[in-house]
Amino acid sequence: MKTHMTRRTFGAFTGAAALALPRLTFAQPSAYANPQLLIEPGELMGMVSATQSAITAGGGADAIVIDVRPRDAFDEGHIPGARHLDPNAVAAEHSPVSGSLRPVAEIESLLGALGVAADRRIVFYDDRGGFHAARMLWLMEYLGHQNVAILNGGLTGWQSAGGPMTKDAARAFPARFQSAPSPRRHATAEDVLQHRDVPDGVLIDVRPPKMYDEGHIPWAINIPWSKNLGAASRFLPSDPLMAHFEAHGVTPAHDVMMHCQVGLASSHSYVALRLLGFPRVRVYHRSWAEWGGDPALPKATS
Repeated sequence: MKTHMTRRTFGAFTGAAALALPRLTFAQPSAYANPQLLIEPGELMGMVSATQSAITAGGGADAIVIDVRPRDAFDEGHIPGARHLDPNAVAAEHSPVSGSLRPVAEIESLLGALGVAADRRIVFYDDRGGFHAARMLWLMEYLGHQNVAILNGGLTGWQSAGGPMTKDAARAFPARFQSAPSPRRHATAEDVLQHRDVPDGVLIDVRPPKMYDEGHIPWAINIPWSKNLGAASRFLPSDPLMAHFEAHGVTPAHDVMMHCQVGLASSHSYVALRLLGFPRVRVYHRSWAEWGGDPALPKATS
C-alpha cells in the first residue's frame, strides 16, 4: 500500500519528528565587550569606493582613515581616501628614551593637519598585524578621543577581501584637535613602582621571551603581544583571547599595566584587553627603553 503525503501531513509529520528528537544546541563564541575598537574589511568597504576622497561613516559623518605604514608603501597603493601618517611620527626625534612621545601640543597639530576632530570616527591600519595602528588607538584614547578603531587584518585583510586600492592622495581638510589626556590610560616609571604594591595589580611585559629573559622588571609577567593574533594577522576571537590571558592568571578583575621595549607592542596588548572589556588598563609607554637604562630601577634576568 502506498502512502500519499500532502504538504499538510508532511509538515505535521516532520514537526512531530522534530519534537521527538533531542534538542541540539551549538555554542556561539562570545562577542568582544568593545567590538567598536575593530572594524572589519567588509564594513569599511561599505564606506569607501575607489572614487571617494571622503569616507562616509554611519550617520552620514565622514570617517578619517589613516595609513600608518612607511611613505613608500603608502605611495605604492593604499585604501581610497586614506591619509598618511608615518609610523613613528608621534615619537620624539631627539629624546634620550627611544620611542617616547612628542609633546602633546605637537601631536595635536599633527593629527589636526590630517583632519582629526572630536566629531570624527578615526580608523587606523598598517600591514603588521596592527602593530603601529594599535599604538595610535591607545594614543587616541589616552588623548581623550573615544571614537577610534583599527582595521582587523590590516591592509592584507583589506586586499584579501577584495577591497579597492589607489595611488591617488586624498585631500585632507585640517581641523582643530584638542586633547584631554587621561591618566587612567598612561603610566610612568613611578606609577609602575607604586603599582607593585597594589593587591590586584598585574604588570605585563609583552616582549618576546628572549628579550624578557635578558632583562625585565622583577614583578612583570611575560605575555608576548604576538599571541594576540590568529590566522591572517587578525585578533583572536573573544573566547580564545580571554583564555590566553586567563592562562597567565590575568582577568578583568585585575588592575593591569603593560610595557614593551619602546612603547609600540604594549599598545597591541592594550587593544586586546580593551576588546575584552578590561576596565583598568594602562600603558607604560616609555617602557624598557627607559627602565632598562636607569641604574636606579630594579631589574631581573631569567
